[in-house]
Amino acid sequence: MTVHFVGAGPGAADLLTVRATRLLAKADLVLYPGTYLDPEVLSHCGPQATLVDTQDLDLDQISAHLVDAFNAGHQVVRLTSGDPSLYSALHEQTSRLDAAGVTWQVTPGVAAYAAAAARVGSELTVPLVAQSVVLTRTQARSTPMGDGESLTQFAATGATLVLHLAITRTRTLMAELEPVVGGDCPVVVVYRASQPEELVLRGTVDTIADQVEGAGLRQAAVILVGRTLAEAPALAGGESYLYSRERDRLTKRPL
Repeated sequence: MTVHFVGAGPGAADLLTVRATRLLAKADLVLYPGTYLDPEVLSHCGPQATLVDTQDLDLDQISAHLVDAFNAGHQVVRLTSGDPSLYSALHEQTSRLDAAGVTWQVTPGVAAYAAAAARVGSELTVPLVAQSVVLTRTQARSTPMGDGESLTQFAATGATLVLHLAITRTRTLMAELEPVVGGDCPVVVVYRASQPEELVLRGTVDTIADQVEGAGLRQAAVILVGRTLAEAPALAGGESYLYSRERDRLTKRPL
């Protein structure tokens, strides 16, 4: 038996991987994050599955469910929103499983930022505009950020910024960013990307906070900040060298 940590993607039932749907169909126990998940995702579960919403459980309670089910010989899936590699408490949960002698595996999922970028048709890395993406969050009632992980330091690199778990602090964050990236820097907010309640807000560092507050957004939203988010004709970047006509495709690279 193995406990499977499975990325449920951004929420849409048809944005899970084939592997994820197969694991859900066989699972005897499925723990899922009810706050962020479209209930339709659970339609992939078999009739034998016991479903447990984890939104009101702490890590010890979640781990107890996983360990007990594993010891009982059950197939177990722990769903996470998006991809397990980002803000899923994977490390904390697997550390507890290791201590209990429970084997586990991870199945990746579509990350929320990728779904948000797809929704607005944006590439987050555009030649001569930005070639890096910073995935980060902010610190309020949460674990402190590490030294050197300030938002302004990340912004100063010119990378496209992806802000998770930050929607309630939009106005404060935009005020921090304005001196670094400029008030006219494009910003896109996507609430519940790919789900029925999906909402897309487009603006700038100077204007997006009014839209977020007007829409009453409090959770489940991703904030994208950067010049790559400008409308395509406004982008002053070049074209990818990988596909350039000038690139020599005949010369073999040295080993």
